[in-house]
Amino acid sequence: MEDVVALLIPIACGCVLPIMAIWFGVRQKMNETNKRTQIILAAIEKNSETDIEELLKKMTPKQKLLKEKLLTKLLWGCLCAMLGLGLIGFGLYLGYAGYGGKDDPMTAIGFGVTLLAIGIAFLVNYCIGKKLLTKEMAAEEKEKVERAEING
Repeated sequence: MEDVVALLIPIACGCVLPIMAIWFGVRQKMNETNKRTQIILAAIEKNSETDIEELLKKMTPKQKLLKEKLLTKLLWGCLCAMLGLGLIGFGLYLGYAGYGGKDDPMTAIGFGVTLLAIGIAFLVNYCIGKKLLTKEMAAEEKEKVERAEING
């Protein structure tokens, strides 16, 4: 019986959990789309002269600028790298001080190395993205300023 439970836990974490996460994400998007559709239909029913395109523009969430996306990657890169370094240091301290036997320091170091690698990947992604997207970011900023001048 214990062998079956020991086998089911990795299967649940590796298969069922990701499937459920994806299912919840898809379900959330479907609900948002259905709500938008209901709002638009209600607006059309109340006032047939409603400008649907203008209503859709107001209802859609604003997309993040490239600069904001890159800064988010920088933030997560720094955060993951610092947490990884902290866990590695904690694992080394546990090993040096003799706490937790052999497994606890290695577990902390393993998670720390993983977080450090993820942080480095985010930072590399930020640096490469910044180099490749400088022209697009400048054009996006220029477009944003022009829209502000038109609307303001």
